[in-house]
Amino acid sequence: MTADLAFERFVREHTPTLYRTAFLLTGNRYEAEELLQDTLTRLYPKWDRVMSADKPIAYVQRCVGNRAVSRRRVPDTRAESRWELPDGWDGSDLSEKVAVSRTVWQLLGTLPTKQRTALVLRYFYDLPEGDVAEALGCRPTSVRSLVSRGIAAMRTAYFSTATAAEGSRR
Repeated sequence: MTADLAFERFVREHTPTLYRTAFLLTGNRYEAEELLQDTLTRLYPKWDRVMSADKPIAYVQRCVGNRAVSRRRVPDTRAESRWELPDGWDGSDLSEKVAVSRTVWQLLGTLPTKQRTALVLRYFYDLPEGDVAEALGCRPTSVRSLVSRGIAAMRTAYFSTATAAEGSRR
């Protein structure tokens, strides 16, 4: 199989998963598309190396995460995060679920990219620490630290916001 055909098959099969990863890292569908396209464009000339990896999907997810971190370092790409929520309604009262989801999305968006990547891979994809460490290019202890600091930062931000909101109601 040629590298072109392997690339095409991989992209067709794994785009939904990779797009979700990019979306969770950026919080915006357009930035997610741009991030994923940019990553795949950079990987295309080296596709033989990607396919020789033990887990090609993990390799590409790692590249998406690394590219997200790299793009945040460039001043022109440091846009304010505007996290989107799905616009669907199944007839049930979704107010509490939407409120919690919005809060989680907003808090996730305040984290540094590497912490956000660790949380997304660990909890959204339910990957074990070893796989997250492999994807991020670090040790499992670093993953535990990133996840712990990310959750602590989200918790602190949540409670400081809740306390401020409670104070304004009085």
